[in-house]
Amino acid sequence: MNIQEKIEIKLKQNLPSILIKVINESYKHSVPKGSETHFKIEVVSNEFENKSLLNRHRLINDILKEEFTLIKACSLHTFTEEEWKKKNNSTINSPNCVGH
Repeated sequence: MNIQEKIEIKLKQNLPSILIKVINESYKHSVPKGSETHFKIEVVSNEFENKSLLNRHRLINDILKEEFTLIKACSLHTFTEEEWKKKNNSTINSPNCVGH
């Protein structure tokens, strides 16, 4: 099982959610082909209701602490269902790495 699958499974098992999207963005960086070093994670969950951005990220960090020791970078995008709808069900695209 690869790191991306482990992240998806752990989030689904530990966080009631409407949407979980884990995107391997390693290809945008100067790493060998097939690497799993850079991720973008989008989570829509009403568990985030009345939680600050910091506390939302802490929740994700606690769930994925083992996986985060295996990767270099992770961009977290956490929303309640209402916030997600206001964003038109999308986030911004991540830029390519400067060295890529």
